Amino acid sequence: MSVDRTQVLHSAAALFARKATATMDEVARAAGIGRATLHRQFAGRDALIRALEEMAIEELEAALDGAALDDGPADDAVRRLIAGVEPVAPLLSFLVTENQLFEGEEQNEGWARLDARVSALFRRGQEEGVFRIDLTPAWLTEALYGLIGSAAWAVMDGRLAPKDYQYMIAELLLGGARRSVEQ
Repeated sequence: MSVDRTQVLHSAAALFARKATATMDEVARAAGIGRATLHRQFAGRDALIRALEEMAIEELEAALDGAALDDGPADDAVRRLIAGVEPVAPLLSFLVTENQLFEGEEQNEGWARLDARVSALFRRGQEEGVFRIDLTPAWLTEALYGLIGSAAWAVMDGRLAPKDYQYMIAELLLGGARRSVEQ
């Protein structure tokens, strides 16, 4: 029997998004495979987390591509980005809690590429006079990630309606990032 690695990763992502401490046995059950089969695919939890990281980076890069960050006003591009990232938001919210992904020499360069692209969008918005210049692009990028993760958890927990996900993030982020007329 052939195991669909992508299906296993998506099952693991969905499980970890709901239960960050899930065991490999729980991942195997969620994927509908045996523990031994899971271990043939991924040597352990760290290997599985790294594979999820690779998948998330690919999906996030595709979302950034789809959002056409260089097109139109920067605030519109931020809204498109929020919409594009929504499908991977639960996985992103899980991965940002996995410290081993962001420490040491094995840090995936994909995160730096993502950060650079999103920061460039905020910098463009500052240069266009849309976003405040007293908030660094790096901070606005981190704030966006934090709001995406928080909103994903709130939706999963039933505290935020899924239909409100994009609106809530965009309004809070852009309301705080937008340059006021007095500045």
